[in-house]
Amino acid sequence: MIYIALLRGINVGGNGKVEMKKLKTTFENLGFSKAKTYINSGNIIFEDSNLSHGNLIQVIQEAILKDFGFSIKVLIRSIDSVENVVKAIPETWQNNTEMKTDIMFLWDEVDSKEVLNQFKSKPGIDNLLYLSGAVVWNIDRKNYNQSSIPKMIGTKLYSQMTARNVNTVRKVCAMMKALR
Repeated sequence: MIYIALLRGINVGGNGKVEMKKLKTTFENLGFSKAKTYINSGNIIFEDSNLSHGNLIQVIQEAILKDFGFSIKVLIRSIDSVENVVKAIPETWQNNTEMKTDIMFLWDEVDSKEVLNQFKSKPGIDNLLYLSGAVVWNIDRKNYNQSSIPKMIGTKLYSQMTARNVNTVRKVCAMMKALR
């Protein structure tokens, strides 16, 4: 099965520094094949047919602690899961100078449609879409300062998700599909 590991909070503001080449080696040493990283924000695609979803997370987090010396929360998504997210995002939702679209991948503990209630979005400002395992947030950049979503940073809910912009998610999905 093809997976992506999304590492939360690495290489942000000089904290949690993880070199992608070394991360790829960590995954290869675990016996995962086809390991590929994408940009410096903790996206690594790999193939494994031996471990369950829960065991993958545990094995990866332990290997990262051993190889990098600190703990990192890891979220795993299968190719089917990522593909379903990408297919559900309206093609007009972009991440560019006029529009911002982020995908917040959710940990299992908060993965339900009810999570949208915690976002306290503003109608007419924020567009939110719940998908299994993720919430997609879309906004016109000119309205960014009016949104309540950025105020979630530092909350308990925020610590139970990891965000990627739509361009990154579309790219890693294409990379995952190329490995089939």
